[in-house]
Amino acid sequence: MTHQHDGGGPGYTAVGGPDEPGGQVLTIPNAISVARLAGVPVFLWLVLGLHSAAGDWWAVGLLIASGVSDWLDGKIARALNQQSRLGQLLDPAADRLYILATVIALAIRAIIPWWLVALLLAREVLMAGVLWLLRRRGWGALQVSFVGKTATLCLLYAFPLLFLGSHVASYAETAKVAGWTMAIWGSALYWCAALLYIVQARRLLAPSPTSRAEAGVPASGESRSG
Repeated sequence: MTHQHDGGGPGYTAVGGPDEPGGQVLTIPNAISVARLAGVPVFLWLVLGLHSAAGDWWAVGLLIASGVSDWLDGKIARALNQQSRLGQLLDPAADRLYILATVIALAIRAIIPWWLVALLLAREVLMAGVLWLLRRRGWGALQVSFVGKTATLCLLYAFPLLFLGSHVASYAETAKVAGWTMAIWGSALYWCAALLYIVQARRLLAPSPTSRAEAGVPASGESRSG
């Protein structure tokens, strides 16, 4: 069950309260998310262990497979009605781990500057604090917004291109320009999504019933299934 805003403005969903069931666990979408998580150490070994053009191409393939499976598990979850609170946590966790692993690997190989790593890490620390406050007040995680998904998609497109842009090849310059374009847009949208989540969290944590009603959050006992 979720508390959901269905008004005319940009909606948001808080994933359940403390007494709500977690839903299904052993589902196809959750298995796909776990497989995506298992691919993170493989990706790091390909990029930092092999440290070769062939390893980079395999890493790029893994990132593409992760992006496709991210889209696929959402489609399957809706088609088979296998949405679950665990899935709503695993999916963004896999996205964030791939982004974290990739930016650190790129920085270690001096393909991107460390300030970009710090910029993206600062966003994750901020969101961890927001999530902690929500859980302290009995709310679950906020569902990923369209802006957040777009930001993640931009970054996951940017990183493979930046890897290929570091090669000595005819395609390198084009890949580098396209990669940096996506990285800049993705980073900006990533922070934009964080600010939107903060606004949503403030509404959920509003102390007065009037503030909560204005935010579109149902009163206790009036929550709607999402």
